[in-house]
Amino acid sequence: QVQLVESGGGLVQPGGSLRLSCAASRMIYRVNAMGWYRQAPGNQRELVADISSGGSTNYADSVKGRFTISRDNAKNTVYLQMNSLNPEDTAVYYCRVLTYIKEVYWGQGTQVTVSS
Repeated sequence: QVQLVESGGGLVQPGGSLRLSCAASRMIYRVNAMGWYRQAPGNQRELVADISSGGSTNYADSVKGRFTISRDNAKNTVYLQMNSLNPEDTAVYYCRVLTYIKEVYWGQGTQVTVSS
């Protein structure tokens, strides 16, 4: 059973930065898209950013210009660099991996709290 393990969350002041990482417990083959989602209390889970196998990226409007997604295909790892964080970014962040044969893997989530 493949597990995705996220790290890098925590408490940060408004305007600060965090870098999230998500690594697979073992190699996942035929990986297509990798992405980050978030869910704040009382809200639905929403897409933050994703990146295709070819490197094309897609961002939610609320994070464009502040967040950057990247991936290391050899390590089955996806990253999310988050800058200029604000309280509205507070949520549990989840990584997701989608393969070309429609397998979907989710991480367990990492809490990001932006507060002074």
